[in-house]
Amino acid sequence: MSGIVVVGVDGSETAMRAAEAARDLAAALGASLRVLTAFDSDRTEVFESGSDRWVVSDADDAEKVARGVAEKLNSEQLEISFTAARGKPGEALIREAERVGARLIVVGNRRMQGLARVLGSVANTVAHNAPCDVYIAKTDEP
Repeated sequence: MSGIVVVGVDGSETAMRAAEAARDLAAALGASLRVLTAFDSDRTEVFESGSDRWVVSDADDAEKVARGVAEKLNSEQLEISFTAARGKPGEALIREAERVGARLIVVGNRRMQGLARVLGSVANTVAHNAPCDVYIAKTDEP
């Protein structure tokens, strides 16, 4: 299998475990890896000091998270890219998978038990709506 494996990350330890599983799957399948972080708002702040001006946004913060994970996963055997996407995490993963024609989405199993399972989780949203195969990595235990 070639193609693209998409994984969502949020900077948490459990998301990193899912990303590591996605990296291993992509390498084994001869696919590339796309790391995505979702952000839910368009909040932007401008900071000024003298003649210097900085613009900070949720999109920038999300992209930094995705880039950081992509850098940690770095592998010479694997093409890894990253992006940030606006929206709820599950919906953003599905849209990105559709946009790039992904063959597989990898998510963690966090929040798939108890009340969160009834109310929904990223894994449940993706599993029920994905345009491709879904792999749910066991991330709730080290």
